[in-house]
Amino acid sequence: MCGFIRYSGFLFVLAIGATTSLAEESAKIAPRLQAWLGDQEWTRDSAEPVLPLGKAGAFDENHLFAPCMARENGKYLLWYCGSGGTALDVGTTREPDRRWYRLGLATSADGLRFSRRPRPVYELSTPKRSIITPCVLRAADGTPIREGGKLRMWFCTNDFSGQGGGHSIQEATSEDGIHWSEPSEIQLKKAYAPTVLKTGNEYQMWYTDVTKFPWTFRHAQSRDGRTWQVEPEPVLQLDQSWEARIVVYPCVLKIDDVYVMWYGSYTADDRLQTAVGFAVSEDGLHWQKHPRNPVFSPREDREWESNYVGTTSVIRQADGSFRMWYASRKKPPFRNLYFAIGSATWRKE
Repeated sequence: MCGFIRYSGFLFVLAIGATTSLAEESAKIAPRLQAWLGDQEWTRDSAEPVLPLGKAGAFDENHLFAPCMARENGKYLLWYCGSGGTALDVGTTREPDRRWYRLGLATSADGLRFSRRPRPVYELSTPKRSIITPCVLRAADGTPIREGGKLRMWFCTNDFSGQGGGHSIQEATSEDGIHWSEPSEIQLKKAYAPTVLKTGNEYQMWYTDVTKFPWTFRHAQSRDGRTWQVEPEPVLQLDQSWEARIVVYPCVLKIDDVYVMWYGSYTADDRLQTAVGFAVSEDGLHWQKHPRNPVFSPREDREWESNYVGTTSVIRQADGSFRMWYASRKKPPFRNLYFAIGSATWRKE
């Protein structure tokens, strides 16, 4: 007779009475990866969001998500995507999707108390084409990198009204994080939610491939950050029992020569709910998911994040701990597809 056990997305066949065990199978994982697969207990940094929706009439009054965090010269810079308008099937009535996301910026001395700029710092000249899921060029540990004195930011663009094409990745540069260049030509099509690291002289991007369902992650590399060579096969996809529908929003760092990734997925128990998973890799291409995913989930006792946590931006702090900023939303029925941004901290033992 045989038994079956699923560990981090892989199915192992176990002969009853044999000596093979889950511990033995997990021991096959490289020790430097195994060291990342222990408990990952995130502590929320505040009872309230660090960034709520904007005031009535503001560009971010109805939807707010996709934090992109950089810490530079002792200041936290938080770019995010905000929109007014309504979204398809939000709440209990069916409406046209009128979201138009523009890029906002909020700054802070401690990463908790933010001062937001009242107007967007970046928007596209093409009417109603949104800027979403921004990421700045970072070193392996999440420190922002300037080239020629400028920040480089990649982002996805899309028209949620259904006119003018789907998700595409473009780029812009800025000296101050407020005034941005005109967007580049499209670098990747059918691509969403990039994360970009510079390792040595190479640029590496992980992004969500939205060509078809279920969405997967792909890896691309470049010598200049403009022309990308995409791996022919997905590097991460749905394969754990808690995951449903899609994987989305990769956030990648490289710590002590190990690639670490936080990512989002809808949950199998409640397909309107999302949570955050974790995976590790030696090469950025072959990933080992945490056996106890998800590592970060919504909290029913916190209304503003009771249904959804995701679109994470993670940095490694000076004391070695990790800090995450994440988007959230309430339980349905809701009028705000994305509702607030929170912060949490984890220290690896």
